[in-house]
Amino acid sequence: MDTSPSALLRALLPKLPFVAKTALWHTLWLSPTSTKWDLRTEITLNIIRSLLDSPGPTPLSKQQRWSLKDPGIKGCMWVSKVTLPRPEEDDIRSVLADAIDTLKGAGGVYPTPAVVPVEAEWTGYRAHVRHDRPRLDLSEAQHYQRLMSEVTSPVTLIYLHGGAHCTMDPSSHRIPVSRLAHLTNGRCLSVRYRLSPQNPFPCALLDAFQTYLSLLYPPLGSFHEPVVANNIVLAGDSAGGNLALALVQLILEINRSSTRASVAFHGQSIQLPLPLPAGVANSSPWVDLSRCMPSILSNAQYDYLPPPKGPDTVSRLPHDEIWPTDPPRGDLYCHLSMLDHPLVSPLAAEDWAKSCPMFFSCGEEMLADEGKAVASLAAEQGVTVIWEQYEAMPHCFPILLEQLEAGRKAVKNWAAFCSKVAGGSDNELETTGTWYAAKTCKETAVDVRSLALCSREEVAERMSSTIHARMQGREGEAKILPKL
Repeated sequence: MDTSPSALLRALLPKLPFVAKTALWHTLWLSPTSTKWDLRTEITLNIIRSLLDSPGPTPLSKQQRWSLKDPGIKGCMWVSKVTLPRPEEDDIRSVLADAIDTLKGAGGVYPTPAVVPVEAEWTGYRAHVRHDRPRLDLSEAQHYQRLMSEVTSPVTLIYLHGGAHCTMDPSSHRIPVSRLAHLTNGRCLSVRYRLSPQNPFPCALLDAFQTYLSLLYPPLGSFHEPVVANNIVLAGDSAGGNLALALVQLILEINRSSTRASVAFHGQSIQLPLPLPAGVANSSPWVDLSRCMPSILSNAQYDYLPPPKGPDTVSRLPHDEIWPTDPPRGDLYCHLSMLDHPLVSPLAAEDWAKSCPMFFSCGEEMLADEGKAVASLAAEQGVTVIWEQYEAMPHCFPILLEQLEAGRKAVKNWAAFCSKVAGGSDNELETTGTWYAAKTCKETAVDVRSLALCSREEVAERMSSTIHARMQGREGEAKILPKL
């Protein structure tokens, strides 16, 4: 992602009149969010919103290329680039396919993905350097050794980045990932999973699954030693949060239904049931790819994501070399028949019993209701759930608005959960829910088990109706991304 001063200047110059108008309305208390946001937040979010909701979105291939521009490695981070080799055995693909079919039956359509090498970045905090200090000229193995020399806790995060499954990569998320490494005193493995639409479901989930097993059972030549599951936390934002929860659901389903005694992986025989990670910790997870829940519209004033268009206006991405697919698929990530599959939209999952502890952090955003539904169901089924919601905050605000007290608190609590579940703490977690007031972050307790605003039957009906509308061509392909 190009964040150079010249690139930012080119993007902002045409917006100067808009910025001036936004500032005036905020100062005169005429903005509907002026009592909830400060001026900087108002300008930032309105600029993002104007880019996202432009009438003529840029072709997806251009958006993807822009999001994958590497800003470089500098400052307070260690980064060691690795490639996790593909196993010669085909077992991980087979157990994934079995779980997909068991959860959904034969009705859904999905391709059989290839098992491929997975690129990733080990990321850690580099202390006592300036923010502009360049990366040292070392081998990747030496960078890993330097990284590990500053790690003082057993916490190991598998980080799955956001980007609607079709944009961004570990390079776009180095700053927030290194911040989590710093706050946990641990290390993060940030995964470059395969992007859609070129690599539809279940490619990204297979990459995440392979990464998890590679930590537990390192292939020959790996930099890392075996990591016990009790030290691993799955973490992500937005679409990455989707993958993290889907991976937990995949492991649960393998353990529930697989008739295998073991899984072959790099010459090793992994006995079932598979161990679960210590926890799953997400910021603004996107758990409903059908986008059917009420907050998609009711919380739009506090978010920058574009809401679904009206019945007479359907968002369409311009045609280019990667979209639409051949044959047409209907959704960037998966076939429309799979949108309500639990491994595509964890909102559709019915069974979270025996899951590892879960952490949810979100704003008063468009995706809030879907997160509430998953958190509430999991808590009802006996899972330890930590739920945090911040008044008037938008999607992924800890990453975008780190200067705010809400952003700082959200990141701190995100990291604290990871440290508690994976750091060997003797303090047992209990299910708790907290609402944080705008600006002051004053805390109010909420009942996690009562968060869901819709019954499970209503959720299923909403998803079914929305998918039917998509199949009839009355809704666009997915979240539309910025015009860049």
